[in-house]
Amino acid sequence: MKKIPVYIISGFLGSGKTTVLLNMVKECERNDKRPGIILNELGEVNVESDLFKNQQVKELLNGCICCTIQDDLKETLNQFTEEIQRNHIDVLFIEGTGVAHPQEIEETLMIPEYLDYFELNSIISLVDASHYLVYQSHFSSTAEVRKLLKEQISSATMVLLNKTDLVKEKSLSKIEHKIKENVKPGVPIFKTTFGNISIKELFLKRFYVHTVQGQREKTLDRSPVYKHKSEHEHHHSTITALKITQLPIMKRRKFETWLKRLPKTILRGKGIVQLEGNPGYFHFQFSSGNMKFERMRDTPKQQPTIILIGDRLNTDEILTSFKVNLS
Repeated sequence: MKKIPVYIISGFLGSGKTTVLLNMVKECERNDKRPGIILNELGEVNVESDLFKNQQVKELLNGCICCTIQDDLKETLNQFTEEIQRNHIDVLFIEGTGVAHPQEIEETLMIPEYLDYFELNSIISLVDASHYLVYQSHFSSTAEVRKLLKEQISSATMVLLNKTDLVKEKSLSKIEHKIKENVKPGVPIFKTTFGNISIKELFLKRFYVHTVQGQREKTLDRSPVYKHKSEHEHHHSTITALKITQLPIMKRRKFETWLKRLPKTILRGKGIVQLEGNPGYFHFQFSSGNMKFERMRDTPKQQPTIILIGDRLNTDEILTSFKVNLS
């Protein structure tokens, strides 16, 4: 079964997310690709839903996709897995609210059950150049807004500095400098007006999930959706995920020790494991050196899997460490 490429479109209120999404949907239509769309809105009504008539749109209302309605997002993804099985969609777009943190959406897509269906290709973050300095000011914005803007930028695999026609060149240089302080190394920043950018850049694959088998030879999952001449340039992306399958039953303490000794570039870990001396299966979460295990009530459909998300992951080094310490 083919995996469906996913594009997350984020950015603060009024940054131009919907314009970019519409351009990507139109490109799908030109190439006979059937898009699925998840639109998130804080209010009870999405006033822009009529822009996507005749499309497979699912709306998440009355909350932010990354917090109060996280379960609704999972339910919606479950619905799209059925569409995938019926071969009804070719690509999925997720547009969060203006106050959504894309990393939370990314982490949901990294749940083992979804990795068989969805392949995250890029996190596109838009920045409103005409308001960015105002939002960054301690006098005209809150600490929460400043933190959110930083998180939206730092999670991105590409940044669109939009509405540049409304900003003087001196201010634009200052904004670009501030953005560069927050993006991951190698993440490109494009200056745009009305979200206008090469459509090939938008569809470029910039996020990779490397799949390896803990007790077998390594395999690498790299299957881009849109192929074009500049595809060889996509290796500048540094945000990657590593999926380890074929897991043995592990000793809990050894597993925790192994995770905590991994390079600091590992930002998050999650998955399903079996622990020696403890019947059944466990969900685990690893973040900032902290571990959390939760026993699963039922036997999962997904085989035991470890997902590691980080910056510039050395997959060979991690797999070797896993085999030495846990296999």
